[in-house]
Amino acid sequence: MKYYNNIVETIGRTPLVKLNRITKDIPGLFLAKVEYFNPGNSIKDRIGIKMVEDAEKSGKLKPGGTIIECTSGNTGMGLALAAVTRGYKCIFTTTDKQSKQKLDILRALGAEVIVCPTNVEPEDPRSYYSIAKRLANEIPNSIHMNQYDNLSNRAAHYESTGPEIWEQTEGKVTHYVTTIGTGGTVMGVAMYLKEKNPKIQVYGIDVYGSLLKKFHDTGELDTKEVYPYVTEGIGEDFVPQNYDMKYIDHIEQVTDKDGALMARRLAKEEGLFCGYSAGTVMQGLLQIKDKFKKDDVVVIILHDHGSRYLAKIYNDDWMRERGFLVGEVVTAKTIIERKQIRELVAANPKESVASVFKKMKELHITQLPVMEGEKNTGSITEHKILQLLIDNPNHRDDEVSKIMGKPFPFVDLNATATDISKHISKDNTAVLVKANSGAFHIITEFDLIEAMA
Repeated sequence: MKYYNNIVETIGRTPLVKLNRITKDIPGLFLAKVEYFNPGNSIKDRIGIKMVEDAEKSGKLKPGGTIIECTSGNTGMGLALAAVTRGYKCIFTTTDKQSKQKLDILRALGAEVIVCPTNVEPEDPRSYYSIAKRLANEIPNSIHMNQYDNLSNRAAHYESTGPEIWEQTEGKVTHYVTTIGTGGTVMGVAMYLKEKNPKIQVYGIDVYGSLLKKFHDTGELDTKEVYPYVTEGIGEDFVPQNYDMKYIDHIEQVTDKDGALMARRLAKEEGLFCGYSAGTVMQGLLQIKDKFKKDDVVVIILHDHGSRYLAKIYNDDWMRERGFLVGEVVTAKTIIERKQIRELVAANPKESVASVFKKMKELHITQLPVMEGEKNTGSITEHKILQLLIDNPNHRDDEVSKIMGKPFPFVDLNATATDISKHISKDNTAVLVKANSGAFHIITEFDLIEAMA
């Protein structure tokens, strides 16, 4: 009889499938490494079992222990499969932009899932990184796997994915293309393939709103590059320790919209029903099509299965709400109309801090522009008021003009969600818009996230 002893033994050995239609006008042979053939339907099954096995060998993971991890869903699935077969508990922290299907699947495997806000810095105590670390410190006999800095992540791909690609192409692979996030997939495979043939080109596909491309190109860790995006599982607002950028020859960035539309094309034109990152990697490949020649053998990683995105990129209403369907674009105008944002409430520079805070509290508003007539002179936020009052309660009697921040920037009515998001940062949480009627409106960070999430 031929059988496997448990489900994790079926991980790996995924097929290479030739792409025929989407790449028909590009020179070269394009082969998709279809990772949804793994039992957990994603490439992250490979790192789940590897991190667990290495943690057991090191003694950090003990019998009956609890595995804690921050995950966009797929790594959690890989860890959960390993945990089920070995008798461990799992607690996963994730972000509020991940698909409901991913969270339901994790819970179906017995994991506890804690949903955290997306648009906070990694060091923020509310971030899914910080909460995972805190839980690992508080819960006895637990381990924070930390896929971002855990080198078992890239080792899994050095030991399995890389050798599979080399063997399946009989060593003829010339290019390796994958989306980038934690760094494990791109690094592990790149390190293996470049050992075999240093001429192999490695192309990483990033998403706009991530700082990885600029860091690769300049060595500068520029947080100004970071802004909200809805693509799941890729991009970063910091650089994980799994990275060694010298192994990546080029990084290309792709928009949320283009990645979503391309995922749909993969399903309709190639019969490959994949997740968001698959659309992103394929769109990135088309954007750099001039880099390929007739005899090239290009391997592209398709990370996970489309069933996890049925309520998102494969849902017409979700796509339409974000302006992702052809002919529909989310703009400042459509955000205002869709959310029925009321006309602007503003503070006067001569008002007292206490008066303004009372207004904000009554109207459930967390930030206000400071206006003199139609002149935009500054801004004030709940956070700023709190800092002032903690410093000195007497600040409540100060005029707003003495403590206000920089004015919120104006954007055009036709500014897209992507254009608006470039103005949003931890230091600037809103933009102003002047409607055709002459009325002023505010679009906050929350309004933008709601429009995009």
